[in-house]
Amino acid sequence: MDREIPKKELLKERNKKIIRFSIIGVACIAAISVLISLMRTGVERKDLVFSTVDKGTIEVSVSASGKVAPAFEEIINSPINTRIVEVYRKGGDSVNVGTPILKLDLQSTETEYNKLLDEEQMRRYKLEQLKVNNQTKLNDMAMQIKVSAMKLNRMKVELRNEHYLDSLGAGTTDKVRQAELSYNVAQLEYEQLKQQYTNEQQVRAAELKVQELDFNIFRKSLAEMKRTLDDAQIRSPRKAILTYINNQVGAQVAQGAQVAVISDLSHFKVEGEIADTYGDRVSAGGKAIVKIGSEKLEGTVSSVTPLSKNGVISFTVQLAEDNNKRLRSGLKVDVYVMNAVKEDVMRIANASFYVGRGEYELFVLTSSDEIVKRKVQLGDSNFESVEVISGLKVGDKVVVSDMSSYKNKNKLKVK
Repeated sequence: MDREIPKKELLKERNKKIIRFSIIGVACIAAISVLISLMRTGVERKDLVFSTVDKGTIEVSVSASGKVAPAFEEIINSPINTRIVEVYRKGGDSVNVGTPILKLDLQSTETEYNKLLDEEQMRRYKLEQLKVNNQTKLNDMAMQIKVSAMKLNRMKVELRNEHYLDSLGAGTTDKVRQAELSYNVAQLEYEQLKQQYTNEQQVRAAELKVQELDFNIFRKSLAEMKRTLDDAQIRSPRKAILTYINNQVGAQVAQGAQVAVISDLSHFKVEGEIADTYGDRVSAGGKAIVKIGSEKLEGTVSSVTPLSKNGVISFTVQLAEDNNKRLRSGLKVDVYVMNAVKEDVMRIANASFYVGRGEYELFVLTSSDEIVKRKVQLGDSNFESVEVISGLKVGDKVVVSDMSSYKNKNKLKVK
């Protein structure tokens, strides 16, 4: 026969079950929490680069691409249509002023020049002949004027005698009139000769000037050909490095074709390019920083191309230390052109994450060794710092290294 279990025993048994299930529940919750903690995505501290927000001055700059070029470079072109006969130097050679570089075929040009020298001599003789002929003609006319003047004086005397005889009654009125007529005719002839002499002087002088001008034009053409002939003797115009030479002996070379390039490889400049949307921020005289790896070289914008080509504007930077050992012709560099100064602004280090003004999502370190994503408004920048407009405060530590692989995470554990 079954006995009824006392209520006290039942209550005691129920309490034991409640305690047992509670312990099991707490243990499960703890296990789940530990598991979640272990499964949470983390990142190694050594893989992160932090920048602490501070306050200071930012020299605002715009970034551009650049290429190192020789401070001086001269292209030597062929002044005539010819061919290469000999090559005296090779690329990379050092050359001094007047050093022969290559020889062009100048035979036909020299023959033409010698013909022009003979023609110059012939023109000179013709000019001298013209001067002699002019002087002879004018001398003859001057002599005719003298003869005419003597004839006029003689007729004047005859007229005076006829007047005297007529006053004595020994002459006649007809003879007086005849003498007057002869005198007047002789006077007109004398005046005519003098006018002809003046006109002839002017005509001969003008003709001589025309011939002298034509001779001078010819001599200038001859001098130009002599200069062309001298230029065809391909020599170095200064001390430099021969960076290019057309060394194909026998090759035909057109007038104006490039045959050599000499460069000064001891001093350099930087040729920069920037999008034309930033063209108003680049001007001659502006300060610029050229970065070669971790090294920074100061410079000044020396010139800016006024026209945009393919959406970019070109400019040149004159370096303060243009003979730095890191400089190499053709080396690609980053150029930062300063255009404004902002004082007492919050700032963080500039890094690859920054692509211009706007809103960013950056990870900020918390006190619990976590980095939490935060929306941050950034402004202007230079090659070192970025202006913080909002979203951060002084002292915050911000991750500035590449976090693109964690773009879908809002919180990360720092291990």
